[in-house]
Amino acid sequence: MVQYTDIGDVSSAEVERMRAVYEPLAAAVRELIDATIRTEVDADTVGEVTAEIGAATARLRSQQCDGPFGVRSTTGGDRMAWGNPVIGIRNPIAPPLNIQRDDDGGVFTDFHLGAAYEGPPGHVHGGVSALVLDHVLGEVAANEETPRFTGTITLRYLRPTRLGELHAEARITRTDGFKAYAAGHLADEDGITVEAEGIFIQPKWARG
Repeated sequence: MVQYTDIGDVSSAEVERMRAVYEPLAAAVRELIDATIRTEVDADTVGEVTAEIGAATARLRSQQCDGPFGVRSTTGGDRMAWGNPVIGIRNPIAPPLNIQRDDDGGVFTDFHLGAAYEGPPGHVHGGVSALVLDHVLGEVAANEETPRFTGTITLRYLRPTRLGELHAEARITRTDGFKAYAAGHLADEDGITVEAEGIFIQPKWARG
């Protein structure tokens, strides 16, 4: 069974305060990842920076939770999936995506992928495209009242996706009992690059 952690009566203001503390840290490390990939400084500088990073890591590890961050929720309804590799504001490998809903019930997001997500030269790794689309389709297929998880997902790669500014969107095409069928796509500045269809299933423990 998937575990969600209720952290109790924490106000939305406190959640926003924590966000203001940790979001810049993840953003700084995200920049560090990009700089690590692209740097051409000399070996001595690399060695100095490596030591500095090691010291900073030790400071952060001086007090940390056991295991992954998980999904934490408050009594007031704030949901904190901050360790998620797609949307997690505390996860430097997440772009992160900011998922929005349109008036027709679909979801969409505009985001940027840089050097850390490269597969073919100058283009997004196909597995990263799959990660993004799995999450976006899952967002439209599920909600807090009706959790659903990926049963199957099918991708059709139309052409390579350029690194840079990207757009993804998804919608539910139909529901059938405990299943929701969703479709969506990923696009770069020249149009759609990957199409996706998926079946998302409500787990037995959430069926009431």
